Amino acid sequence: MRLFIGEELENGEDTYIDATSARSILACGKRGTGKSYALGDIVEEIHTEGIDVVPLVIDPMGIYWTMAEENEEQRDLLWDWGLNEEGFPVNLLVPGEPEERFDEEVLREFERRGIDINPLLLNPSDMSPDGWCDLFDLNINKPMGIALYRAVRKLNDEYEDGDFYLDDIIKKIEMDGDANERTQEALLNRLEMAHDWGIFADSYQDIFRTVDEDRINILDVSVIEPGKYGLRNLVVEVLGKELFRRRQAARRREELQLGVDIPKVWLFIDEAHNFVPSGKSSLAKDTIIRWVKEGRQPGLSIVVATQQPSAIDSNVLSQCDVILCHKITTREDIKSLNKLSQDYMSGALKTYVQNIDNVGEAVYVDDEEETVKMVQIRPRKSKHGGGEA
Repeated sequence: MRLFIGEELENGEDTYIDATSARSILACGKRGTGKSYALGDIVEEIHTEGIDVVPLVIDPMGIYWTMAEENEEQRDLLWDWGLNEEGFPVNLLVPGEPEERFDEEVLREFERRGIDINPLLLNPSDMSPDGWCDLFDLNINKPMGIALYRAVRKLNDEYEDGDFYLDDIIKKIEMDGDANERTQEALLNRLEMAHDWGIFADSYQDIFRTVDEDRINILDVSVIEPGKYGLRNLVVEVLGKELFRRRQAARRREELQLGVDIPKVWLFIDEAHNFVPSGKSSLAKDTIIRWVKEGRQPGLSIVVATQQPSAIDSNVLSQCDVILCHKITTREDIKSLNKLSQDYMSGALKTYVQNIDNVGEAVYVDDEEETVKMVQIRPRKSKHGGGEA
């Protein structure tokens, strides 16, 4: 499977990403240079070319639902490239109930445009005791952390099927005879607040079944505030961990030549520095790093896009085998990218980046093929929602 991404500037030859096996891709560039646009190109290609491959876009800005619309603004440019404008089937995943995130008029308009809208609700039992403590920034060696950790661990032991909910955690805290009243009250306040977030299920949800294999799946985390408790990271962490677990089990069945009903997944994360930040922790960080480091075997690919490569954890940058770098000018970002220079390059990576003149041009590095090219990214078939108002 080859993904058409553009033309080589030097000779006009078509440029492809080989997606026969799992890939880890970094798309970067300062604002307005085309990194989100290029990410959308890859999503289009995966949907068009992929067999038994599911594209899942983590959208922190609420801009990718426009992929359901044709790119009429660049129709002439598309024709010059031998391409046609095209809208794609979109499955919009909404953390919480869509009716509470969008007004009725917006929902009706989404549906009129053929966008399928589905709630994504998290199972409290899918989070580990450590994860619950991390969510509220609690030290597991102090009273509140100890009480919460103990409550969730006991529920894990009691519920063999693993299905318990917020009310079960609340009851367990209330029944904890070892926790003092002040500790209990503080924890209960936090858990009641978690109820108000509207992202936790009160009956079991098979998260993978919210993903549509025949559509481009877009998780719109822009509808929830990043906030003190990192709710966007929480949603990505729980979903990413579950997808990883399910694909690991599916890969085992594939090796045994048994039936598999869970396809490979391409995960796209825009503004990725918010989820795998350099020098600090986040709820989703460990899961994403594991996806980048270990995802090849279970068939999990990832594309991370950012304006600030220096703000992404080095464990992610160093594992990317494809780089699509648009114009970068800040010293720290250039320094961070330059560390990814390879022996097969005729010069340092920063030298290539400094030669970028126009929006849409990028340095394309493929570490598997050991090639470096200057490319013009192809126009999007679908409408790009990331332009300025």
